[in-house]
Amino acid sequence: MRKQINTILCALLCLCMLFSLTACVEVTITPVASAETEAPEDAGEEGTASEENAPFTYEHDPRENPTAMRDIVVNPDAVYGFSPSPAEDSTLKDYADAIDWSDPEQVAEAREQRQQYHESLEELYELTLKMSFADKDVEEIARAVSVRRNELRLEAYADDPEGLELVKKRNLETYGNEFGPTPESLYEKYGSWETVLVKALGTNCGMDACLGFYDEFYYLYEAEGTVGQ
Repeated sequence: MRKQINTILCALLCLCMLFSLTACVEVTITPVASAETEAPEDAGEEGTASEENAPFTYEHDPRENPTAMRDIVVNPDAVYGFSPSPAEDSTLKDYADAIDWSDPEQVAEAREQRQQYHESLEELYELTLKMSFADKDVEEIARAVSVRRNELRLEAYADDPEGLELVKKRNLETYGNEFGPTPESLYEKYGSWETVLVKALGTNCGMDACLGFYDEFYYLYEAEGTVGQ
């Protein structure tokens, strides 16, 4: 059991270092053209306008991630090229019309809220390390982290009553519990507490793609196994 926890801790330490690096660097993401559509330096004002209107592209293509594409659709009009899918099997279907995904101001506001949520997840890494150093077993750690993950998700909407109700509605429909999945339901789904812990430290790659975070947190999707290693 201790060997399993140590394996998880090694992964967590890498995640923590990567998280610290991304948290320390101010990232400004603006729509960029692909290499094929870049205008020459002497294109003048017309070339500049073309670059400004070029679609946003990711280094890592979300379309190659089945987990992401279950919840989102390619949307050329969306600020980051993707928007939540309204399909019944999409876990993000309630967000399809929550905002205008082609409106830069509305998307920027939603992006800021998700940035704060990502930053709050560092607390989960610290909790995992603290409990492991206290010689807690992986089940106890996974249970504590899963519960705190649910709390952080709801706390992110402290100033957004409508958004909070939407999250609770989605939780109720998806997990049968408005506060999010219980540790017991996660164990039943994944079959091991190690996997429950890893999943609790992950993030929804579909929503990240809709809000411009996909490249920034790609390493998390690799750790979860949602994309090829």
